[in-house]
Amino acid sequence: MSLSSRRRRITALAALAVIGLFASACGNGDGGGDTVRTANGHTYDLSPEQPGRIHAAKVDSIAAQVPAAIRDRGTLIVTGAAQSSPPLRSYATDDRTVVGSEVDFANLFADILGLKVDLRTADWAQNSVKVDSGEVDAFISNVTVTEERKEKFDFATYRLDNLAFEVPKDANWTFTGDRKVLAGKRIGVSAGTNQEQLLVKWDQDNVAEGLPKVDIVYFQQVTDYYLGLSSGRLDAYLGPNPSAQYHSATAGQTKVVGNISGAGDALQAEIGVLTKKDNGLIGAVQQAIQYAIDHGTYQQVIERWGLNDETVAQSRINPPGLPKRKG
Repeated sequence: MSLSSRRRRITALAALAVIGLFASACGNGDGGGDTVRTANGHTYDLSPEQPGRIHAAKVDSIAAQVPAAIRDRGTLIVTGAAQSSPPLRSYATDDRTVVGSEVDFANLFADILGLKVDLRTADWAQNSVKVDSGEVDAFISNVTVTEERKEKFDFATYRLDNLAFEVPKDANWTFTGDRKVLAGKRIGVSAGTNQEQLLVKWDQDNVAEGLPKVDIVYFQQVTDYYLGLSSGRLDAYLGPNPSAQYHSATAGQTKVVGNISGAGDALQAEIGVLTKKDNGLIGAVQQAIQYAIDHGTYQQVIERWGLNDETVAQSRINPPGLPKRKG
């Protein structure tokens, strides 16, 4: 087994161990061993078969706008993060199949475009490189629209981007938008993400005002930050709100103490399908997303994965994004 395979298996097994602790206490409902019922009563299917995945029929008028090379190939090559967490994107109980809301959205949009999904994974930083090189068509994996990314890529939005501070269950502080509360704390984050950009900026502003530095700790494996929180070695982890809500509900060892837009207080950030700039694909993708929104299948995916706080009424191409870093 390769090193990457071992890491992947450790991640999946650790996540399932956490899930198992909760499931054994609360029961799996009617879904058997492949489903998990969270504390708020929502059921998530982590089986590789995904019998409940939402599909749609091809829409010829939209499919005709897909670039000929992709249309003739018959597949939409979609990449996403190799290490993520439910409900967005994670390995199923077979430790091989990638499942989650981002996978469902990719399949739904591809259905409308008359394409099959060729699903791939890569480390976060490599995904945009693969799109830029033309190796893959789209990056669909909780990707925030940023002004910097828009210089090289196009976006079609399909979800709001909200972040959460997840903390140990016995923590006695909350985050209400004031960065000063983070001073001197040990905060985990994933490298190369918009949440890292926000955390670094907040820390710089705090230090400029004479406050203690934030001890920023970087994680790529979700189970590493799970352990950091449960052991008390982290004061908080800043990550996607859906994942924080899912993990805190299923593991029962942490809680969410504050939410913020993925662009901070600058604007409401949005998640989008990322494609290579000006290659002719983004218009068809945006129309497929809007068709799914208008005809109800989008909402079915939202509800399937418990993302009701992240819905959009309109898919936008290249809306305002997280501002570029200064300096």
